[in-house]
Amino acid sequence: MAKFVVSVETLATPEQVRAALLDFTPARPDVWPGLAREFYEVYEIGDRTAVIREGSSKPSKVWARERYDWSKPGIIRWTVEESNFCNPGSYVEARIAPSDTGSHVEVEWNRTGSTRSGKMMVAFMKVAGPKIIGSYMRKTLDGLARASNAA
Repeated sequence: MAKFVVSVETLATPEQVRAALLDFTPARPDVWPGLAREFYEVYEIGDRTAVIREGSSKPSKVWARERYDWSKPGIIRWTVEESNFCNPGSYVEARIAPSDTGSHVEVEWNRTGSTRSGKMMVAFMKVAGPKIIGSYMRKTLDGLARASNAA
């Protein structure tokens, strides 16, 4: 199991962060460039939950069918229901709060590998994940904020 928490300061407002995380339109892989379009599928969207399959093709092909839950104010959590690399119950949670410059986002990444390659990937993420996730979130969210401000 790998569990870590990353703190991200972003120019994006809490509303922009929430909108980006909950964008389940066909544009989602454009919003989040790390997501592979080939794995993206929307199964259901409700008032406070959604079931989505998404994944990445680099460095290896991994996907997870996850239940997103945003029923608690300021918190979005996506929990694995089925995956080709990690166990059901694994999750990522984003806690979003306003800051002087935009938002403070704490991302808790908690995954348990289910396959040999999944266990290797999770072990790698335990070491490199905080830097990778922090940089990816900041770059993506800041880019969305800048694009919104320019419009």
